[in-house]
Amino acid sequence: MSVDHYENFPVASVLCPPALRPAVAAIYHFARTADDLADEGDAAPAERRQALQAYRADLQACVDGRPVSPRWTRVFVPLSHELPRLQPRLLHDLLDAFEQDLSPPRYRDRAHLLDYCRRSANPVGRLLLGLYGVGDPVSLQRSDAICSALQLINFWQDFTRDGPNGRLYVPQDDLDRHGVSAEDVLACRDSPAARALIADLCAWARELMQHGAPLALTLRGRIGWELRLVVQGGLRILDKIESRGHDSVLHRPAIQGSDAPRLLWRALTMRAAP
Repeated sequence: MSVDHYENFPVASVLCPPALRPAVAAIYHFARTADDLADEGDAAPAERRQALQAYRADLQACVDGRPVSPRWTRVFVPLSHELPRLQPRLLHDLLDAFEQDLSPPRYRDRAHLLDYCRRSANPVGRLLLGLYGVGDPVSLQRSDAICSALQLINFWQDFTRDGPNGRLYVPQDDLDRHGVSAEDVLACRDSPAARALIADLCAWARELMQHGAPLALTLRGRIGWELRLVVQGGLRILDKIESRGHDSVLHRPAIQGSDAPRLLWRALTMRAAP
């Protein structure tokens, strides 16, 4: 399975130890359902916000050991069994990000966008590390770098999806520096300036990924191998964007089955960046 909102995260895969799969699946279903409430169907934004607020109330009831509403028992009953191994604050952070997606702001600068990633992506990595008993500051910092990089890569591959929905994740500082308007990005207008902008954004995501990548080499066992594939999957998307001259306002790159041998080889031969 993969959480669609975080496309490059493999979840509950064959590399995940069987003892942890119920917890990972519980996290997945929690995030997937919240994402559906925020994005799927034709409900008005006010209705979506109300549904997410009710969902948050059920999460808190679950944390407090109180009964939850029948609406989402398939999510919260399994989650209640796994809560001793999870950090509820991180689950609330994810809901904060989903609520923000209902009326996403225009991001001022990269720090502003990374604050969104702190709530939309970084909790996933921290929740998974917690299941493996990893919580030292260096590992958490590297996990955050990987997760934020994956979120950014998802943005830079999804211009053709986000633009028609009025979602713009490019910081205004970057737009101004390259002389590209928000309207150009939302309309997916290709130009030399747009491609230079995307090249700059991809370089930022790659740098973040390389900063976090040593975590995959220090974690032992299955989690280390799974994280190597996560890192290489994200970098492969960046490679594909680059190979087409950074035209992702026109073409959405994606991982294909034919990429598997390359990803496996890169995971096997992965070394820390200098």
